[in-house]
Amino acid sequence: MKLNLSLSKIAEIMEAKLVSAHPEEKVASFVTDSRVVAPGDAFIALKGQKHDARRFIPDVLKKGASVIVAEAEGFTVPENSNASFLLVEDALKALQALAKYHRVNSTLKVAAVTGSNGKSTTKQMLRAICETAGETVANMGNFNNQFGVPFSLLEIQDKHKYGVFELGASKEGDIEEIASLAVPDAAVITNVGPSHLEFFHDMETVFRTKTEIAKCLNFGGTLVYNADDEFLSRLKTEFKGKSISFGFTPGADLQILETDNFSFTYKGEAYVIDVKLERHDKLNAAAAAGAAIALGLYMDNVKKGLLSFTPMPMRLERVEKNGAHFILDCYNANPASMKNALEILGREAASPRVAVLGDMKELGASSKEYHRLLARYVQDNRVEYAFLAGPEMKYAYEALKSAPGVKTFYALTPQGWQKELSATLAKGGTCLVKASRSMNFENVLKEI
Repeated sequence: MKLNLSLSKIAEIMEAKLVSAHPEEKVASFVTDSRVVAPGDAFIALKGQKHDARRFIPDVLKKGASVIVAEAEGFTVPENSNASFLLVEDALKALQALAKYHRVNSTLKVAAVTGSNGKSTTKQMLRAICETAGETVANMGNFNNQFGVPFSLLEIQDKHKYGVFELGASKEGDIEEIASLAVPDAAVITNVGPSHLEFFHDMETVFRTKTEIAKCLNFGGTLVYNADDEFLSRLKTEFKGKSISFGFTPGADLQILETDNFSFTYKGEAYVIDVKLERHDKLNAAAAAGAAIALGLYMDNVKKGLLSFTPMPMRLERVEKNGAHFILDCYNANPASMKNALEILGREAASPRVAVLGDMKELGASSKEYHRLLARYVQDNRVEYAFLAGPEMKYAYEALKSAPGVKTFYALTPQGWQKELSATLAKGGTCLVKASRSMNFENVLKEI
């Protein structure tokens, strides 16, 4: 980040008490990891549920940190310190205030993407499109929460023409909190599905949370939403601002056509892009195209961007190993993405079709129901072998173990059936490997 703001200005933005002998000293960037602090760095002591980074302040001062942001309550400025101190009520809110100031004082166009599935892929597709028109900044990896989004926004520089930021949520209010920092010119909602139900409890709450993004649109901004989604389709009548709907649904503003290549109609014109995508990625591409239009880009940018797009690792990634074909999808898992991945496996010609599945996390009271439902998805999609692991997958196993046509293995961990899996794939076949991120199922492939 390149802030170039004086301590006195930062104190004003953060509503902080400044203790400094050099109030006009300029600050370029902040760090939060005490382990990487170097002489002259500015350190924000964030306070989480389990850890209070203020306990590292003596260490970072010894390393030469020149500026410290810390919560004032219970904190005493060390005597005889040459560092400057910004004392705030809430360190995270102070960071967010600085990020919002930086964003609203920039000139770039911003798109924010949320949804239960597909938001990372949509973000990457839209980033590829924007990069055909100018320098683009985007958040990386899992920097999509209350901590990650502010730091991503602070990476905005004068050279950037576009910003694309993914927004995640684990409870109601999360999207509004971080979307209000991004102030998007285009707000994208990919879908509403059963994810994080341990915290949301019901689908109506998921819908309310995802649509919080619409409240945070910049003046004249556009909402881009999935017309195929049973919840989001309500926005056609409920949302009164500018919008672009997308989907296979007749009447969607950007209607995807049932063709091999990705093609769609928009405002009476048909567009064909010479790229083959699975059905779910056609929806992601349509979301990205709709957002690009909302940002003022052209169809030529959409075409060039989608043709240059490279899928993310462990997101339905195709891998060949020891004569077998693998579909590696270990980044995350919820009921909708499991169903989609199994449908892709079912369309594969190379037999045997093998499903290696691990727990879907954060489904709360609905976990048993959704894991049992996987049994039907497995049977509906010509799966011949199912290898299941994890405490929640026992419910899928109970529903599958006597199912005709599917040979099923279950263990708490993949080590319980790793040898049988390797033997099954010894002569080839197609194997889907999918589980929630915390299951680390990419290691299954390493052992084959």
